[in-house]
Amino acid sequence: MFNGQGHQKTKVLAAVIFIFMLLLSACAQNSNTNGNASQTGPVKVGISLSLTGDNSSDGQATLHGYQTWADFINGHGGLLGHQVQLVWYDDGSKTDQTRINYEKLISNDHVNLVVGPFSDAYTITGAEVAMRHNYAFLEGIGTAPGDFKHGLTNLFAVSLPAEAYLTSFVNYILSLPASLRPKTVAYATSDDPFTQPQIDHAKSLLDAGGITSTLYEVYPAENADPTGPAQKVVASHADIALLGTLGAQDCAAYMKTFIQQHYNPKLIIATAGPDQGDAFIKAVGGLKNTEGVLVPNDGWWPQVNSYQNSEFVQLITSKFHLGPADISSDSVQAFSVGQVLQQAVQKAQSLDNGKIMDTLRHTTFQSLQGPVQFSSDGQNTASVAFLFQWQKGNLIPVYPQSQAAANVEYPKPAWVS
Repeated sequence: MFNGQGHQKTKVLAAVIFIFMLLLSACAQNSNTNGNASQTGPVKVGISLSLTGDNSSDGQATLHGYQTWADFINGHGGLLGHQVQLVWYDDGSKTDQTRINYEKLISNDHVNLVVGPFSDAYTITGAEVAMRHNYAFLEGIGTAPGDFKHGLTNLFAVSLPAEAYLTSFVNYILSLPASLRPKTVAYATSDDPFTQPQIDHAKSLLDAGGITSTLYEVYPAENADPTGPAQKVVASHADIALLGTLGAQDCAAYMKTFIQQHYNPKLIIATAGPDQGDAFIKAVGGLKNTEGVLVPNDGWWPQVNSYQNSEFVQLITSKFHLGPADISSDSVQAFSVGQVLQQAVQKAQSLDNGKIMDTLRHTTFQSLQGPVQFSSDGQNTASVAFLFQWQKGNLIPVYPQSQAAANVEYPKPAWVS
């Protein structure tokens, strides 16, 4: 006898089972999208990079760092036994395209993890997209103070915070006996988010240490030839010239002005330029004009005894046909991001972004640039600034003493005419 009610129950049960299976499938897709330990196939790591436009050279160097890390980690078993596959798009050095790229990487490509681009502005944009999708955002280049004031709890910057670059210089000055310590300092800086935070932080520390400021000059970063500010530094007659420069070109404008005006401070330190090798030597008129000039360092140089550095130098120089001195800091920062990501995944034993972020907040890591430990706003509080000085034709570490190849040359020798 036909039982209509029983047939109806069978249909309802079948429908319930079907819906349950759909829910299971959706959960599996969502879990895979955000990454979990049941991953099949390669682990996809997404990146937006400035491969064209104004920041293309830095973007290319950043990509080289990530590619070197992927080769290294894949040669050592990958992430949780899975090979790493990098997925990247060109942002054309544009913020809007950065936003589009990270949205595409997460929503369309379903990458397991994302890492940071080049530039502070693009870092914030990428982290905002990642935060909406509950993704961790590890990066190495966005380190300006303002980057950590957006409430981005998913942002983790592995590199030395920008304002901390000059702390070793300050520590050296304040460690000198009172009879030898410089008495005055002149500050001149571009208003760039990389340079001015360094100068302002150093000024606050030196002010507290009793070093008198004779000049505080801030000028537009677009001023590539800051001869005017250089003249003001000369007129200040300060014992220390502390310069917020962006590279060899603007740094050389100061050096040439100082040489022409016979201004011989006890110490000269510039935030960038002296670290640019041959470009700096040529810009200042030869090796004789480099002697004694100082520059801060974020914790890496080719010979540093840091985590996996020898393997990194060998791999990147071979892969991209570079000399050790040609390795870009962008590449170092990108590789460091990969190192910390690998350690976090290994510690969490998961590709789940929530678990990875929890691990990042409560663990100390190692990188090419030294130790990494994150504060609540994403800054690396364990990193240490170094101090380099040109001595007898070589740029060498001079402080802290634990890593120094020589003592600081103080006072700086007078210019050779």
